[in-house]
Amino acid sequence: MKVGQKINGTIEAWESRQLGADASSAQKVSLEKHQEIEQALGLQMISIRLDKDLIQSFKTIGQFHGIGYQPLMRDALKRFVESEMKSIVTGMVQSQRELKVQRVKSDASLAPELNKSKKAA
Repeated sequence: MKVGQKINGTIEAWESRQLGADASSAQKVSLEKHQEIEQALGLQMISIRLDKDLIQSFKTIGQFHGIGYQPLMRDALKRFVESEMKSIVTGMVQSQRELKVQRVKSDASLAPELNKSKKAA
């Protein structure tokens, strides 16, 4: 793109990278502003080792869906965690129900004995 050349601000111009793709379109922000942005996004940088094939698969899937592989990985991890947490909570609720049923059965089996002991007293 030539300096001073005007390109209409259309979605196509942004998508085709006629707009916003060169270094003159970006400004470096201060460290303080960068930290504000990171905090607002709620993201934390980590380092993790993954199989090359796994990363390549995420890149391929991301390319197919038109998104980057890192957001795709975040989404996959988030969905996995939500599913696991739901499973854990469901299991805990089921365990509590089973304990309650056992207590009710136990109380019911003890009730005749308690009635007998009350009558004897």
